[in-house]
Amino acid sequence: MIMYVGVTDENWYQQLSAQKPDEVNFWNPSGRPFKAIQEGELFLFKLHAPRNYIVGGGYFVRFSALPPFLAWQAFGEKNGTKTYAEFCQRLEKYRGRYSIDGAYQVGCSILTEPFWYEENDWIPVPEWSNSIVSGKRYYTESEIGAKLYRDVMERIPRSKHVNMMNDSVLSESTDSQRYAEYSTKHRLGQGAFRILVTDAYQRRCAITGEKTLPVLEAAHIKPYGQDGPHSISNGILLKSDFHTLFDDGYLTITTDYKTEVSQRLHNDYGNGKDYYRYHGQPLLILPGRENQMPSREYLEWHNENVYLG
Repeated sequence: MIMYVGVTDENWYQQLSAQKPDEVNFWNPSGRPFKAIQEGELFLFKLHAPRNYIVGGGYFVRFSALPPFLAWQAFGEKNGTKTYAEFCQRLEKYRGRYSIDGAYQVGCSILTEPFWYEENDWIPVPEWSNSIVSGKRYYTESEIGAKLYRDVMERIPRSKHVNMMNDSVLSESTDSQRYAEYSTKHRLGQGAFRILVTDAYQRRCAITGEKTLPVLEAAHIKPYGQDGPHSISNGILLKSDFHTLFDDGYLTITTDYKTEVSQRLHNDYGNGKDYYRYHGQPLLILPGRENQMPSREYLEWHNENVYLG
């Protein structure tokens, strides 16, 4: 099992540890891809030198390179700043320049279920060189990695996280089994849901193929407020107007992935020709992975409980 220790500044840590959000965006201003760990593995936070301490962490969901406006829309203050202007200023500080048109990409490591340590629980980071700028991986198969893993897990509040530790020495088999089971239990937040759905649909509207990012929205098929999860299979990427019609029941997606537009749209508003031309048409864009396809269970729920057909 691999853990990653990423370097962050104290302002980011102080704001988010006080806020205690359900997810965070650990961003890098260069937009460089992050491939150090896999989904569900531990991503730990270390302050800049000389404060060489691990002060918290979270569980890695996905990396995505995003324009600044979308990173802010998805995560807001979970980026570790109070405002979008402050977010841009922080980017400018670390990039040395900032393009207000958002022409460059911000590297976003999306983390769920973050945890934060009180200062008396901070962990001195082991075997750390001052030449390390971004971060370092640790392996639990090594003595140092196994001890770091124990130190991390022992400090996570028991009321919030599953206790994966026992009194025995970590072994590769038992640790891997426990971790594999636990890593499937993490819940996505709203921001992660939006970005994962956006990327699953190749940043294009499922119905129209539109790819102008500012008008694209991740729609829940079954609303979150009605026990619909923040999962890719409960999401579909739509233009904002199609999203509104979908939520209001004037449009639905059938279980064979075709668009249906209700006659009620014309009856209620006397128009709708721009939308009726999609009636009966198969979706133009679908995820490339089977486990990301829209759930037929949730589509049936929408057809039966929301659609005004």
